[in-house]
Formats: sequence, C-alpha cells, structure tokens
Amino acid sequence: MEAVYAFCVGLLTACGVFLTLRGRTFSVVIGITLLSYAVNLFLFSSGRLKLAAAAVLNSTGDYTDPLPQALVLTAIVIGFAMTAFVVILAMRGRADLGNDHVDGRIPSEESALHRHRGYKS
Repeated sequence: MEAVYAFCVGLLTACGVFLTLRGRTFSVVIGITLLSYAVNLFLFSSGRLKLAAAAVLNSTGDYTDPLPQALVLTAIVIGFAMTAFVVILAMRGRADLGNDHVDGRIPSEESALHRHRGYKS
C-alpha cells in the first residue's frame, strides 16, 4: 500500500510540475493545485498509514498521529483560498492583457517578429 501511495504522490508532483511550466495561466493554476494536493498527501503520510486505527489515543494504544491530519486540513483551507485568489488574478490579467499567456506575449507574434528581423527559430 505504501508503494501505491508513494507512486500517487510522485505522479501528482510530476503532473503538477509539468503543468506549472506551461505557458498558459490556467495550466499554471491547475499545476499549483496538483502540487498542493501532493504536499497534502505527503504530510498526511507522515502520520503513518494505518488501517482501522483510531485518529486519537484509545485504550489499545494503536492510533494514528492527529497532528498531520490537522496540518492537512489547514493546508486544504489555505490552498483553496489561494487557488481562488490566483484564479481572480488570472482573470484580471486576461482582461488587462487580452490573452492568458504567462508572460503576456502570444508566441505567434514573437515568432513573426523574429522572422521579420531575420532570426532563425
């Protein structure tokens, strides 16, 4: 089970990094969100993965650590607020610039400018 869990965290991290490096703001927002989910799963796993164990101390002594669960819950709330803020910033940037590219320039215009100046692509 730990191998599947680690694979899922690694897959979310890889997809998040890939999407964060894209040129569109929506891809960047989704990539940051996936990275946030990967970090939440990583924090959650630091409390040790146990099946059928209580979240608090009980009489048997078999319990999971509640601190990572509290950290993940806090991170989910903060991540949701930051995602909403970044989406509003992306919408404002699209309204101001007229496109949703991260650097504000459309790649076709840049390549046309290079062709006009005689640069090789």
